[in-house]
Amino acid sequence: MVDMRSEYLAAAAAAREVIALPEVALRWQEPSALAQMTVGALAAHLVRAGTSILERAIEDPEPAGAAIISAAAYYAPLTADLDSGSNARVRATAAEEALVGHRAVLGRMDRGLDRLRSGLEGQPEGRLVAVREGEVLRLDDYLATRILELALHTDDLCLSVGRVTPELPGIEVAIQTLIAVAAHRHGDLAVLRALARRERDPDQVLRVI
Repeated sequence: MVDMRSEYLAAAAAAREVIALPEVALRWQEPSALAQMTVGALAAHLVRAGTSILERAIEDPEPAGAAIISAAAYYAPLTADLDSGSNARVRATAAEEALVGHRAVLGRMDRGLDRLRSGLEGQPEGRLVAVREGEVLRLDDYLATRILELALHTDDLCLSVGRVTPELPGIEVAIQTLIAVAAHRHGDLAVLRALARRERDPDQVLRVI
């Protein structure tokens, strides 16, 4: 059984090492591998998605009376449309948080990781966290979504600065989560065909984010 908390902390530590690269600081204002985001904005988004919102989630009181959803259901409403309101807000927030510069963004992640190492240890089994209005995730499921964010954006950041992507802790969790999102949206048969019969996958169902 996967120890999701250890997997998360390892994935976050690997992301931190990439954010700390001198190339990231030097290319802070340059375009990244993600459309309409600079390297700095991508790094700032990686810190927010990987650590900051998790910190807030476990600091808040445990929610009661909300519907418990899966990691797959959490991602299901997201769209790849760059012009969608949610994606535009993500880019705007990332650009704003990057304005403080490389050292400050890296410091934010270091402080967040320090707090999370102790904060996660004290969380009870089955702890619930609020993710959207009226919806909650079990902590381990939420950690799976954070591991996915860390793996994806660590790879994005390496590509953005011309570095080979290192071994990514938690990548198996990230892949399993992506497949679960595809199955949630399209059904198991469509995923089976996408994995083994490309000619029967006209909708590219595995492309979920």
